[in-house]
Amino acid sequence: MGAPRKYSQELQERATRMAVEARRDPDRSRGAIARISGQLDVHPEALRNWVRRAEIDGGLRPGTTTDDGSRILELEKENAELRRANTILRQASAFFAAELDRPRK
Repeated sequence: MGAPRKYSQELQERATRMAVEARRDPDRSRGAIARISGQLDVHPEALRNWVRRAEIDGGLRPGTTTDDGSRILELEKENAELRRANTILRQASAFFAAELDRPRK
């Protein structure tokens, strides 16, 4: 579980939508993030990151989308778990093979 959110999801979506729309308009694009972040009392870097993520998810900017990133994270966790299981099975196999090779009294 991550850290608590400083900004609500609704505020994040509203600010992102406003900034993306302002950046499309050539008359309002200059300083749009700083202006909107000031109006909504949001840190400019937070808004800049939200806009960047929205543009990547929307296909307007190259990068890994949110869905792809979460899927990659899931696959990496699954891969790590499978590697641990393989290590345990390999060690157990070696242990039991050694037991079978031991001479009995």
